[in-house]
Amino acid sequence: MIIDSEPLVLGIETSCDETGVGIVRGHTLLADSIASSVEQHARFGGVVPEVASRAHLEAMTATVERALAEARIALADVDAFAVTAGPGLPGALMVGVAAAKAYALSLGKPLYGVNHLAAHVCVDQLEHGPLPKPCVAMLVSGGHSSLLLVPDVASDVRSLGSTVDDAAGEAFDKVARVLDLGFPGGPHIDRAAREGDPAAIAFPRGKYADGTYDFSFSGLKTAVARWVEARQRAGEPVPVADVAASFQEAVVDVLTAKALKVCKDNGVDDLLIGGGVAANSRLRALAQERCDAAGVRLRVPRPKLCTDNGAMVAALGSELVAAGLPPSDLALPADSSLPVQQITL
Repeated sequence: MIIDSEPLVLGIETSCDETGVGIVRGHTLLADSIASSVEQHARFGGVVPEVASRAHLEAMTATVERALAEARIALADVDAFAVTAGPGLPGALMVGVAAAKAYALSLGKPLYGVNHLAAHVCVDQLEHGPLPKPCVAMLVSGGHSSLLLVPDVASDVRSLGSTVDDAAGEAFDKVARVLDLGFPGGPHIDRAAREGDPAAIAFPRGKYADGTYDFSFSGLKTAVARWVEARQRAGEPVPVADVAASFQEAVVDVLTAKALKVCKDNGVDDLLIGGGVAANSRLRALAQERCDAAGVRLRVPRPKLCTDNGAMVAALGSELVAAGLPPSDLALPADSSLPVQQITL
């Protein structure tokens, strides 16, 4: 067991198309190295699992070496290793888990298989310090739209709501494809929306007032596609900026309303937003506006820490070590559907 209250932890993230390696000492980020394969997926309009897995294999060693150089440490200096064990793409997860096992076994160091979603919550500690207990976390990305109650990120994360169909980031990708804006869709929609009118088109707000904490963006995505198709059939130009702005407003309106409802219903005064969509400028602005009005404190990591990265995995690993929790067995599997309540394997 590690006695030092400031463990040096190396984290590996390979749940999707980013090979991320982060190094953390306590709550201090020492290195955050990322190799992305997004350009290899762009021509397909989405992530291809086999392509992602092969890219992780090719990038792993170099990404670890860059992180070590950035942190100015040797691999033998690492106190513990952490790796995303799930959820994510099965093949991609296996690459990261196998690499982490090899490093941990060869050096005789403990290994922690951690939950990708809990790691997205934990990464904010690297920027804003320890999380309030409890806090509400809203995670929005290409694969997840989740509302969580977090009494303790190392031991108690509770799922209160999630998407029933498309995740928010997935809807951004699909709408960007309809508008010929490119992949990944989030940054393209965000940029286009800045020149548009968010009230130009009244797109639907799925499950906005249904009394649940769940999300639905499939109907919104379809509504945008049909609106664009109708304009094209009529031979009329498509106002891309207005469509992007109106679509984006519909998404962030629902996300922020549901998040504030969770805070109010559970008597929690601290909201954390994480995941790739948390980098969206309109989501950040509207969340801040509504949190200020409701007296809720808002925490959002800087954009680089919102997307998938090794720093978040290292941050959660550091938290588990500091809490004195036992490491994972070296036989730990990659679990593509790992529930958020299972913080570590």
